[in-house]
Amino acid sequence: SLPVPASHAIPTNRDFSNHSGESGLGKSTLINSLFLTDLYKDRELPDASARLEQTLTIERRGVEIEEGGVKVKLTLVDTPGFGDAVDNADCWLPVVRFIEEQFEQYLQDESGLNRKNIQDTRVHCCLYFISPFGRGLRPLDVAFLRAIHEKVNIVPVIGKADALTPAEAQTLKQKIRDQLEEKEISIYQFPDCDSDEDEDFKRQDAEMKESIPFAVIGSSTVVRDKSERSVRGRLYPWGTVEVENPRHCDFLNLRRMLVQTHLQDLKEVTHDLLYEGYRARCLQSLARPGARDRASRSKLSRQSATEFPLPMMPTAETEKLIREKDEELRRMQEMIAKMQAQMQQNQGEQTDAL
Repeated sequence: SLPVPASHAIPTNRDFSNHSGESGLGKSTLINSLFLTDLYKDRELPDASARLEQTLTIERRGVEIEEGGVKVKLTLVDTPGFGDAVDNADCWLPVVRFIEEQFEQYLQDESGLNRKNIQDTRVHCCLYFISPFGRGLRPLDVAFLRAIHEKVNIVPVIGKADALTPAEAQTLKQKIRDQLEEKEISIYQFPDCDSDEDEDFKRQDAEMKESIPFAVIGSSTVVRDKSERSVRGRLYPWGTVEVENPRHCDFLNLRRMLVQTHLQDLKEVTHDLLYEGYRARCLQSLARPGARDRASRSKLSRQSATEFPLPMMPTAETEKLIREKDEELRRMQEMIAKMQAQMQQNQGEQTDAL
């Protein structure tokens, strides 16, 4: 079924979106256009000499938007410097590590005693920008996408689509779809639309699915076209490119998908599929004999390991063991609370006697 609209989804302080891709594809401009803000006004672009070495950094920036009368707080994660160096070998590892660290933190919080107010910092969507000037995915694109496709919802985006004719854009889209299938790279799959939805909604849903990968143009500048209409777009000698004109690019479909129709589904896929896959791998590593001594184990596994190696157990038995431990902790908390209450009552009785 289709997720609830954004008016019913209230994510706050969430690492909603990561946007990756090489510099110069309009990532920052598009993000500013999507959320009508200026998040990157203080950014300085490195010169050629600075790009001899890898300089990838991970930046978090918060933004608050209002959609359907509801204020939504999002955290955007940017990766400036990705793919800009002369040698880009393994340049995606910091991004992979960041995504996994959010899973690890959530798993630690979920396994703790206080699980009522867990802050969800997991990355729910990755906008990956692809150059319009090549012939589809480059080796760097393939390597990066294969490294993250089981960890985050990938939404491929073709940047600077105004460099392509409509026919060229469709050809490139099909090429990218074929490459993703050939390389067995999983991207975000749109859910099927409910049969009882109205026809207009079904049409919009079909348009969004057909738009993958989204060919987009970003601009926060209001310009006047030949008919003197004020539009957001770019002026060229041959005419005006309108950001919000569906005949010019897929901007509206991308924004509608991200903040209106599919926001809740992105979060559910993250929790039910991607995070559960990570969690299952962690549990299996804990149950594997000798895992305690392996250098490749995560920090969480080291902290959670028992004094002796556990025998190999199926996932169902591991889940049962965790439930038993949770129940034991709950009983201990109740016992401590009763003892504290009894001590306070005894102190009160002693005070009355004095």
